[in-house]
Amino acid sequence: MRRLMTCMLGALLAIPTIGMAAEFQVTSPTIKDQSTIGSEHVFNGFGCTGRNVSPALQWDHAPKDTKSFAVTVYDPDAPTGSGWWHWLVFNIPPGTTGLPAGAGNPDGAGAPSGSIQSMTDFGQPGFGGPCPPPGDKPHRYIFTVFALKVDQLPLKKEASGAMVGYYLNQNAIGKASFTGMYGR
Repeated sequence: MRRLMTCMLGALLAIPTIGMAAEFQVTSPTIKDQSTIGSEHVFNGFGCTGRNVSPALQWDHAPKDTKSFAVTVYDPDAPTGSGWWHWLVFNIPPGTTGLPAGAGNPDGAGAPSGSIQSMTDFGQPGFGGPCPPPGDKPHRYIFTVFALKVDQLPLKKEASGAMVGYYLNQNAIGKASFTGMYGR
């Protein structure tokens, strides 16, 4: 009887998980959530001396109706009153499950075919790594992958972070994020 009760309890505990979709998530092999971002990803300029290489990103369990993806990196702690856009890439094909390290090169060589990297707050497209003012508390760098309900956003590479953000929020059917930290 005890064995039967144990089996029944186990079966009951398993029922709620049957048919549940896994959660959309994004990770990086070089930046763990809430950890310090390494020098390979730090900006090279404004007094910072990093290598300015965008990190590899992987995502899975995107919503089934995803028609394209976008990736952003945003620093809400920048002393601008409006944060700082470090990377904006959109029109990533729906079968994509990640970006390799260096995909944020401004020449676009590592980015998926057809994707667009638009203007960052550094005044150019492509990845611009962390470089907060000296003496500031460590800043948060939020890496977000958006699953979109449209094949493409109607924007060009000259689009501002605010404009891209507007279209992303209008067309998102899911998003996944993690946060890296950096201070100097």
